[in-house]
Amino acid sequence: MAEFIHRPGVPGVAPSEHGLVLTHGAGGNCKAPLLVLIADAFCAAGFTVLRCDMAFRQHKPFGPPSPATSANDRASLRAAVAAMRKMVSGAVILGGHSYGGRQSTMLAAEEPGLVEGLLLLSYPLHPPGKPAQPRTAHFPSLRTPALFVHGTKDPFGTIEELSEALKLIPANTELIGVPGAGHDLNRAKFALTGNVIASLRTLVAPQAEHHT
Repeated sequence: MAEFIHRPGVPGVAPSEHGLVLTHGAGGNCKAPLLVLIADAFCAAGFTVLRCDMAFRQHKPFGPPSPATSANDRASLRAAVAAMRKMVSGAVILGGHSYGGRQSTMLAAEEPGLVEGLLLLSYPLHPPGKPAQPRTAHFPSLRTPALFVHGTKDPFGTIEELSEALKLIPANTELIGVPGAGHDLNRAKFALTGNVIASLRTLVAPQAEHHT
C-alpha cells in the first residue's frame, strides 16, 4: 500500500492532536500534486497527515476503479483511519479528491462516528453532462460534518447544483467555491488552503472536543 505520512514539526507551530487522511481520485494516486499541496498545508498547521492509495490503485498502477469492488476501496480507507487513530489522540478527518471523496462520504454514511469530519475536494456530483444521474443517494444518511471545496468550472457539478444537493445532508456542511477552477483544482488556481483549514477546524470543533 502506497502511503506517506506528514508529521508536524514546524518551529513556532504547536502540533495538533488531530489527523487528516487523504486519498485520490479515480485517475490518480496519493502522489497527486493536489494531495501533496493539501497535506503540506495541513501539516504546517499542526496536523498529522496520511496520504494513501485506495484498494483499486494498490492492485493496478493505472486505470479506473470498478463499481463492483468499491467496497474494497472503502475498506482500505477504513484501515487508513484506524492507522491514523493510532497516531493521534484527537479528531480524525477523512478527505479525498473526486472518487476518493465520494467513497469517503459513502463510508461515513455507512459508519457514523468513524471520523469527526470530511474534506471533499471536487465531489463528483454527477457524470459530466448528466445532471439527471446524481450521486447523492447516501447523503440523507451522512451525519458527519463535511467541507466541500469545488471549482466554479467543474463539469461534474455546478456550484448551484452542489449547494442544492447539500440540503440532503442532515449534518453541518460548508461549501467553498474556487473561482475559475475545474475538476482538478490545479495548484495555480487553488490558493485557499488557509481558508480550508480554518473552515474545517470550525466545522468539526464540536466533535473534536470529544477527542482532546
